[in-house]
Amino acid sequence: MGGRPLLALNIVGFPIDLPKEILGEILRGGGAKAQEAGVLIVGGHTVDDQEPKYGLAVTGLVSPGAEVTNAGARPGDVLVLTKPIGTGIITTAGKQQRVPDNVLANAVAEMATLNRAAAEAMTAAGANACADVTGFGLLGHLRAICQGSGVGARVNFGAVPVLEGAWELLESGIAPGGTHRNLSSIDDVVEWRGLDESKRLLLVDAQTSGGLLISIAREGLDGLLVELESAGVETRAVVGEVVAREEMADGNLIEALA
Repeated sequence: MGGRPLLALNIVGFPIDLPKEILGEILRGGGAKAQEAGVLIVGGHTVDDQEPKYGLAVTGLVSPGAEVTNAGARPGDVLVLTKPIGTGIITTAGKQQRVPDNVLANAVAEMATLNRAAAEAMTAAGANACADVTGFGLLGHLRAICQGSGVGARVNFGAVPVLEGAWELLESGIAPGGTHRNLSSIDDVVEWRGLDESKRLLLVDAQTSGGLLISIAREGLDGLLVELESAGVETRAVVGEVVAREEMADGNLIEALA
């Protein structure tokens, strides 16, 4: 949203009978990412929990009125995505030990990449709206933009970047339960045009630490792409456009095109 994180607290749930060395590795990983983001970890809380959990409660700054929300998209805007999708499929395959090492490593590298550079580029370019693509998948978070902004959107499946190996895993029948639930929950607001179920599942795949979905005026697109490239953001995919709600048929919010 254009904010600058400053301080964080570790929030940990961890089974008391697991080796504490595992917890140490988790905290070191979180600390390294916080340092990369310019955030100081000032404490935290740990509780005994049967299932390991880790997160951060973060405090930061943003100038009032300068924040980029998911409610400012305008008809005529272009949609830009800054990371490929498919992490839900790949990590599910990893849990089943059915994924090649290089495919999993590539997905982990994407998940470990901060959105800081993309957010700074977006702010500099004057984006109208933004959402990070996480658990509800690409179309789920686009739905939130459409609902918040009172608009519709078209997405071109062929323009959406996909992580190496994700498509093959999906076609072999691997997809997380959350991805299937996402498809069920969004089906009534999407007009699917030429997309089979596998492609639909990919567009709603539940992501972990996905990229930014940025809505920007068409005349600002070139400037955004330049800013993203200068910031070292490798994925700069123009995946669709924002349209007036009246252009959408049958009350849908999104058209997904093959």
